[in-house]
Amino acid sequence: MICPFCDTNQDRVIDSRASEGGRVIRRRRQCEGCKKRFTTYERVEDTIRLTVVKRDGSRVSFSKANVLRGVQSACGKRPIPEGEKVRVSDEVEEAIHKRFDREVDSRVIGELVADRLKDLDEIAYVRFASEYYQFRNVGEIMAKLEQMNDRVRDVKDQQRLFEGGA
Repeated sequence: MICPFCDTNQDRVIDSRASEGGRVIRRRRQCEGCKKRFTTYERVEDTIRLTVVKRDGSRVSFSKANVLRGVQSACGKRPIPEGEKVRVSDEVEEAIHKRFDREVDSRVIGELVADRLKDLDEIAYVRFASEYYQFRNVGEIMAKLEQMNDRVRDVKDQQRLFEGGA
């Protein structure tokens, strides 16, 4: 590794550990020349890109940043920590990569985001749903709100008693 401080090409690894759920190796290094420390990250290069098939039939590369932007837009000025928004986009990305190899329909992504927002914040969910489901009138929004009101809510971090519930 070339030292970012003195451009020397001699360093030693002080510490290595996995981060980002084991997908990245974080290495703490010390330059042999100037003795300063710096951090490097090793990631597997994404050679196979996942393609999103949009409603109009066009295809674009999957972008976690786009998912995060949608989540942030839905959350608006709600009191939701940024870490929670990032967690939602991470979970959506992970779920998509587990289920799909090459192409994923944009509807699947939207439903994954909606499901997670429903549990995170009901107002953010309604904001997202109003764009995603393209409600045509207030009656459609009210019907969706009635569904939410009638659903059984799980207690956070509690294991489900029955599968296939709300």
